[in-house]
Order: sequence, then C-alpha cells, then structure tokens
Amino acid sequence: MKTLFINTCVREESRTRKLAEHYLAHMEGEIIEINPVKEGLYGLDWDMLKERDSALAKKEFDHPVLAYACQFAEADQIVIAAPYWDLSFPAALKNYIERVNCVGITFDYDEQGRPFGMCKAKKLVYITTAGGYIIDDAFGFGYIKALCENFYGIHDLSYYKAEGLDLPGTDIEGTLQTVMRQMDAAWQ
Repeated sequence: MKTLFINTCVREESRTRKLAEHYLAHMEGEIIEINPVKEGLYGLDWDMLKERDSALAKKEFDHPVLAYACQFAEADQIVIAAPYWDLSFPAALKNYIERVNCVGITFDYDEQGRPFGMCKAKKLVYITTAGGYIIDDAFGFGYIKALCENFYGIHDLSYYKAEGLDLPGTDIEGTLQTVMRQMDAAWQ
C-alpha cells in the first residue's frame, strides 16, 4: 500500500498536522509526503502550461512537469492535511491541485465529453482544523470531494475536522481527541 500524504500545514505546532499524524499512524506500507509549501509550488504560469501541454501531447509521462500528476494517479490512498484559514484551504493546496489536474493522467474524457477518473486510489482522507467554524465545506473538503467524484474516480472519501479551536473556552485538546477517536473508530 502506497499512501500519498499531501501536507499543507505551515505552523510548527499545527493542529491539523497532529490529527494527520494520528491518522497516518494507522497506515501500513509506504507513506510519501508532499509538502507544496516546502517544495515552493506556486500557481502555473503561461510557460509552465505550455510545457505541461506539450509533455501531455507527446505522452512524455516521465517529464518533470507531470511528476505530481503521475504520483497522485499511482497512489493507493491519499491523505490531505489542509488547515482552514482565511475562510478557505491553503493556496498551496490549490497550487498542488493545478499540477495534478492533467488530462490523460488523473482523468480523461469519454466520447460524449464526460470526465472519468484514471487514479488508482479508491480512498481519499481530508483532515482540517479551524480556529472558528467552517463557513461552508465547499471552501475545502467540498472542492476536493467534487474533483475526486467527478474527475479522479475516487469515491471513498473521509472527512475529519476540528472546529472552534481558537474560541474562548474551547477545550482544544479535548476537541482534537474527539476527532482522533472518530479516526480510530473508522479503523475498527
């Protein structure tokens, strides 16, 4: 089992990372961590788009510009750790997703123009924390869920969130422990 761990946590004492590490402790097999922030991934620019389109057209799947897409498509399971801040998921996750969305690698289209998934993974786990309350899951998990179900062909989705962590009177550790127990129950 090869698990791809997409870690977009930037704080040293990240609560999202703590939850992700708890989840990953249950995993067997190889865990490959990608940290878009540490890897300096930024949004695709015109030159990168041309390079990517050229590599896709020539089916040069070993081209470095396609590395993240190929890695994502080949993972057996995917775990995303993405804190909810500034009313959304981190920009680093969007930058990473731009690298992953490649026609002919992670998804393709049938003769009627409908997308179908090409990813090996059948399961994706999304883990997040928020200082307040998440306004709308569409600004995090909902976005990833839509991509997985409509494009990547990943339909077994799990979502773990700890909210209200920065509000006065919140038992931060108790809230995190509650989510960890939910994770543990899913493994039984």
